[in-house]
Amino acid sequence: MNFKLQFSMLFLLLVEVAANGACGTESELVWFDRPASHFTESSPIGNGRLGAMIYGGVNEETVVLNENGVWSGSPQQADRPGAAAFLPEIRRLLFAGGNVAAEQLMNDEFTCAGLGSGHGKAGELPYGCYQTLGTLRLKFLLDGETPSVQNYRRELDLSDAVVRISYSQVGVKYQREAFVSYPDQVFVYRLTASKDGVLSFDVSLDRSERSNTESVNVNELLMEGQLNDGKDSGTGVRFCSRVKVLHTGGTVSEHGDTIKVRGTTSAILLVSAATDLESLVSQPNSSPEEVSKADLAHAATKPFAELLKDHVRDYQSFYDRVSLCLAPKKNESYAKLPTDARLRASWEGVSDNGLAALYFNFGRYLLISSSRPGGRPANLQGIWAEEIQTPWNGDWHANINVQMNYWAAEVCNLSELHEPLFCLIESLVQPGSQTAQNYYDADGWVTHVLANPWGFTSPGERVSWGSTNTCSAWLCQHLWEHYLFTQDQDFLLQVYPVMKGAAEFYLDTLVEHPTQDWLVTAPSTSPENRYYLPNGGEASICIGSAMDMQILRYHFNACRQAGEVLNKDEEFREGLSLTIEQLAPTRIASDGRIMEWDAEYPEKDPEHRHVSHLWGLYPGNEISASQTPELAAAARKSLDVRGDSGTGWGLANKIAMWTRLQDGDRAYQLLRQHLHPVLHGHSEKQWSGGTYPNLFDAHPPFQIDGNLGATAAIAEMLLQSSSPDLSNNGLVDIELLPALPSAWPEGEVHGLCARGGFEVSMSWKNGKLVSVEILSRKGLPAKIRYHSQVVPLLLKSGQRALFDGDLESPETQRNPVHASEANE
Repeated sequence: MNFKLQFSMLFLLLVEVAANGACGTESELVWFDRPASHFTESSPIGNGRLGAMIYGGVNEETVVLNENGVWSGSPQQADRPGAAAFLPEIRRLLFAGGNVAAEQLMNDEFTCAGLGSGHGKAGELPYGCYQTLGTLRLKFLLDGETPSVQNYRRELDLSDAVVRISYSQVGVKYQREAFVSYPDQVFVYRLTASKDGVLSFDVSLDRSERSNTESVNVNELLMEGQLNDGKDSGTGVRFCSRVKVLHTGGTVSEHGDTIKVRGTTSAILLVSAATDLESLVSQPNSSPEEVSKADLAHAATKPFAELLKDHVRDYQSFYDRVSLCLAPKKNESYAKLPTDARLRASWEGVSDNGLAALYFNFGRYLLISSSRPGGRPANLQGIWAEEIQTPWNGDWHANINVQMNYWAAEVCNLSELHEPLFCLIESLVQPGSQTAQNYYDADGWVTHVLANPWGFTSPGERVSWGSTNTCSAWLCQHLWEHYLFTQDQDFLLQVYPVMKGAAEFYLDTLVEHPTQDWLVTAPSTSPENRYYLPNGGEASICIGSAMDMQILRYHFNACRQAGEVLNKDEEFREGLSLTIEQLAPTRIASDGRIMEWDAEYPEKDPEHRHVSHLWGLYPGNEISASQTPELAAAARKSLDVRGDSGTGWGLANKIAMWTRLQDGDRAYQLLRQHLHPVLHGHSEKQWSGGTYPNLFDAHPPFQIDGNLGATAAIAEMLLQSSSPDLSNNGLVDIELLPALPSAWPEGEVHGLCARGGFEVSMSWKNGKLVSVEILSRKGLPAKIRYHSQVVPLLLKSGQRALFDGDLESPETQRNPVHASEANE
């Protein structure tokens, strides 16, 4: 499916003022005073497809390389034959209270065929896993004993996506610059010295398995290989990577699988890489050998300055759309600390609001660097993996993780970067249609928790975590949310069949509750959580979990409204409206919490990392402090009981939920917990969360969802918006500073996006709004809310409104909109 994404030059309208805020480089530099000793201390760079982790070693440099098509495995038929025949008995057992027996039957007959994901270790199985491409190594030659190093600094500059390393040895200053270029599709690494002829090093490129490296030119290495397809049939993904060395002065020679650089003053390493994954999953494509060769040859014709200029221009076209300043004091000592020390100081009590701004900017940086149109979506590790067998296969988990990767895309003005997820969703429709038939004898399409490039849509190998089937509806939320933010009807027309197909599956599989006049899902789960039964047993599956019902209400409403916007399927829309009224409601238990399952079962783990039964609070929209105060109070109590600890992504999820409850101080408290420093090999208690020295999220181990989810949550502290009200001319509610923590009394933000096609910038001081600028891209009406103040807004497309902080001043009441034409 060719998704047509339309974006106006208005995205860049507020960039100039965004760049001139009170914040300095402390919110845009991730830096260290020593080389990395581990992956989670190294510096990540990427262009959506190619990734690199820079260690910055002095005597030996290590660069872990990635290409997002390096996937083992191959297409397989993972649906279990005859599974649908067992569905009636599974439901009968559930309706009779035989939950344990029903779950056992599902484990026996209603999971995937074969070994599935290998419980997270499928590198040698057909399911496969995402893997590292290999490692680039530089070994520096020095005369005599290794001299001491002075003034070492390694920094990742988020403002231009360049890693810079500098240090001195024996009076010589050495400098390095590294970036991954999207325009030129290569990794670029320049090394220079302040004295002529002192740079000498060996270059090698290797991978621990299934690869061969050789020199193909005096200054070029070629690494090729083929991954395991899981079937021993030799059809796995082929990959290719090339390294070319360009130098000034000195000599370059090849020796087997090594390039020797001697006596040069400066050198540039260019690295290209490609795979044939695309040709294996869709249509024939150029070979990885041809692609990598062409990319390298093209980049080698451009001088370094031009490569850098084109890279920065491309990257900043995304990054500069948004800025956040939380008004750090200029001379605070924390601004002078390396990032790892800064994390520790903040945890120990040093006030450092700039750290939250840095983390927010780092999250935007990671999304720009791991997800670009035309590529694959960010996986559990974005694009950065150091292993052959990555944790949990480095795949896409659709019971929260891959969705969380994209929560920030729309609100943080990075809408185009959502597209790879849309393409993944579309790729699941055809295999998901087969799975719908094979397991549920249903129309439409469905996917469960696991997803890979090979079209895996079957349940996982255990019911307790792998059988959730509302994942497809949750994925479709992203299609609808993209429309809500952009109002792009051409896009909506393209994706409407995908949304409708998912709805048709659920309409076909909903059943009547055995004792209530409701329609429910059965079997159902609350992802990965378990409960105790009155007879002392325990189970995971149930009838109509709260999450299922909340997701389906959202999805059916989205499909109904999409059909109305497109003037399609009136009869289908009417059927959806009737079904919505029959879905089991979100209920409050006798202890005042939201009920997670269909009955008041005590949970096995009261502090479970998933908070799935509050999906309707976030990322859904059916629970709100203003519109449903009783449900909001029950959600608050549910969060209190769940506690403030958890995995990295689990904490990000809770932060977002507290922002929706408009409790900025509680959200901030969890954000501090999220930024708890974690060192490799220390405090890596399972599901403990925290942040590694390089700001990677600690699940642990590293998972990128916590980074990206917390970025979205920080944006939600500052700006929230409702869906356009189709019954009221598309009216949108835009709420300013809805969950501002008291710890952030002063700040400014530029370029955040609200539903309905609005872009919002504002500043505040002493905890109070000072100024607001709102740009309308689509001309929809809006209400601007700030605490108890409500101001109407009606702009034409391309106009913007300027307000001071006193939205209820007499001048504002008489003339609520000070609009000017935006420059295209």
